Formats: sequence, structure tokens, C-alpha cells
Amino acid sequence: MGMARLFGTDGVRGVAGTELTCELAYELGRAGAAVLTEGTHRPTILVGRDTRISGTMLESALAAGICSVGAAAVLVGVIPTPGIAWLTRTAGADAGVVISASHNPMEFNGIKFFNREGYKLPDAVEDAIEAHVRAGGAGLPRMQGADVGTVTVMDNAAALYMEHLRSLVREDISRYKVVLDCANGAASAIAPQVFAQLGCDVTAICNQPDGCNINRDCGSTHMEGLAKAVVEHGADIGLAFDGDADRLLAVDEKGNLVDGDKIMLICAQDLRRQGRLKQDTVVTTVMSNLGMTLAAKELGIQLARTAVGDRYVLEYMMEHGCSLGGEQSGHIIFLDDNTTGDGLCTALRLTACVAASGEPLSRLAEIMEVLPQVLVNVRVDNAKKNGWEKDPVIVQAIAEVTARYDGRGTVLVRASGTEPLVRVMMEGTDREAIARDAEMLGNLIKTRLN
Repeated sequence: MGMARLFGTDGVRGVAGTELTCELAYELGRAGAAVLTEGTHRPTILVGRDTRISGTMLESALAAGICSVGAAAVLVGVIPTPGIAWLTRTAGADAGVVISASHNPMEFNGIKFFNREGYKLPDAVEDAIEAHVRAGGAGLPRMQGADVGTVTVMDNAAALYMEHLRSLVREDISRYKVVLDCANGAASAIAPQVFAQLGCDVTAICNQPDGCNINRDCGSTHMEGLAKAVVEHGADIGLAFDGDADRLLAVDEKGNLVDGDKIMLICAQDLRRQGRLKQDTVVTTVMSNLGMTLAAKELGIQLARTAVGDRYVLEYMMEHGCSLGGEQSGHIIFLDDNTTGDGLCTALRLTACVAASGEPLSRLAEIMEVLPQVLVNVRVDNAKKNGWEKDPVIVQAIAEVTARYDGRGTVLVRASGTEPLVRVMMEGTDREAIARDAEMLGNLIKTRLN
């Protein structure tokens, strides 16, 4: 059994200083620059970060590593993750790196690479970078003399990104009163400016980052404060970003949550009205609510479902030429606008949908009913947790339950990626029935696998 893979589903993550050390950041800078810029004369790598206190420390180490192999590091400072993806692609850089741990607590940080097209790296490229890191950078060049790379600062990065965001809005949204929860993160300076530039009446909360308050009881993982502020201010819409602003969740004028599933359907309907919903399809994961499936059917919108994870959503979108996809968590990709989930883009698009309809957001959010979901966790031996798929009795029972609901209820069984658990998720119109059936399937799996 070798060491665990360094790269998780979203780059390299860990507690900054002890797990994600300066040494590791330096080695990742060296390896990333070498692998991503092979054959480029003097490659340029953009480096952005969120507001975490450890960001500047890791940025310095990463930049030194980039320079040591002869590449140029361009620091863009605090910027949303999707801002780096967009800038890398449009500014003609050879790669982009973002130092962020997204919605995780402040002591964590992460390093995520984008290729020159602004996409997260495929596994094979991450593996190549990881191999160099494990070898201590043994085969990598060490430049000297005039070949050493330099660190420069790009001052207009945020301005360019904001100009791009403003260009996405075709409706006049100036009559709306919005409350923005910036999670004390990367959107703190940018989001209020963009909405104000478009003429909105803006109230910003949690937009005073101090390095330690990112995601702390705020942002898209803690919606209570935003809901309260929207009602207090009599606002039309509340918009919450996460720490690196690649996710967005909303609340309507009454303070009710509008989740990623609802946001996607509202935007899908609007895009379709403009003839811009490619393939008439929304790409989502198997975790999206059954209510979304039923609503999409009624609207005549196709729903494609992938494994859990935004990378799978993106892969499907690219392969099938779709323009909209995402997750319930608010990680939503408008592929015509950016190459990754973009909270600001989503926030502006949703506000434009409200403007286009002339209806309050609470009315638009009725597009789908969020149906009850029940989750049963079954403890099983780690070695056996994938065994349910090969057990004919379990498979048969799942098929029977599924058939009985005839599309008005679903069963999703999957082994946990991180724990010795099999998760049984059921959803349907009748909470008591699904709770009973989920429990029954859970017991069956426990008996059969232990």
C-alpha cells in the first residue's frame, strides 16, 4: 500500500503549515510549472488565493518553486477561483494556480492547478506532478543566471474579471435590492462592486476578511444570517458565496433557501427562452432531488445525471456539448461563460432571471418542489462495503422497491468514499413510506454483508 494520493478531487488540501507545508508548496510549484509548461520558452503561471491567513505564506513558497525551474510567477492576489480559471485562459498564461480550501475552515488551505484552457487537470497530469513531488523534484531543472524565473504582480486582474462578469448581464437589474454574503472570502471586494456597478442597491455582509473569519458561520454553508438580513432589509434577493466563490446559494425575498437544484432549473428555463440551453439539457449528479427530475420532465428539459463531483459534471458537459450543469451545493457551471463553477456568474444570472420574469424570486423558486429525502447509513466492514452490488438478494430488493414507486420515488445506494459505510438514500413524495423502505433496505444490507 503506497502513500495516499496527494491530489484529492479538488487539488491538494490540508492544514496549512503542518500538512500543506511550505516545503510541499515549493515542490508543487516546481513540479507543476515543469509539467504544465513543457516546451514553452519562458512560461507564465498565474497565482491567485483566497483570504486565508496562510495564503501569502504558501503563495511565496509556491512562487519560489515556479521560479526555480525557470517559469515566471504572476501574483494576482485575492480573487475567486473561477477568476483564475478565466484569466489563465484569456490572458494567454500557460497555467493557473489557486491557493484556497474553498468552503473548509480557515486552518485548511489547498493548491489547485488549471491548465492553459482554464480547466482542472486530468488525473494523468496530476499523477505526473505528484510523481515529481514524491521524487523530491530529482529530475527537475534548477535554473541559474539569466534563466531564473521572476515574480511579478498583476494589479488589474480583478478589474478584468469584473468587466467580464458585467458583460454577462443582458437584463437591467438596477431596480433590485440585493444582500450579498461574501463568506469573508475571495468575493468580499469583488461581488459588492460588480452589483453596484450594475446599479443594484447593495448590502454586503461578511465582507470584512481578517484572514481567520473565512466561512466562519457565514457563506453558502451557513445561510441563516443571510436569510435574516434579507428580511430585515426588505431585499429582493440574497446571494451567498463560499470562501473561494465557486459556489452560490440564494434566498428569496421571504428568506427561504433557493438551492442549487432550483437555481439550475430557473436558469435553464431562462436560457431556453433565449435559445441558449444547448441540447435542452441540464447536467446534474445522482444526488439532485427527485423533485428536480419531475419538474424537468414537466418543463420538457432533459436531465443528465453523473456520479457525484463537479469534475464528472464538467466531463459530461464537454463530451456532450451541454451549456449548464452543477450540483445542489451551488457549484454551477455555465460553460459558455467560464470553465468551472462560478458563484458570481451564477449570482448575476439568477438576478437577471428575476429581472426577465418580473416575478419575485419566491415565485420562480416554485419551479420545483423539493421532495423529502431520507438517508440511512449502514456500518459495514471497509473491505465489504462495495459487495452490495454483487449480492443478488440486495440487487433484487432495490429493483423491487424502485419498481413499486414507478418514478415517484428513487433509491440510491452507494459506498462511502471515506468511511466504512454503505449509504442508502431514498426520496419520494411520501416521507413515511420512503423512511420505512430505506430502513428495510439498510437492514437487509447489514444482514447480508456482515
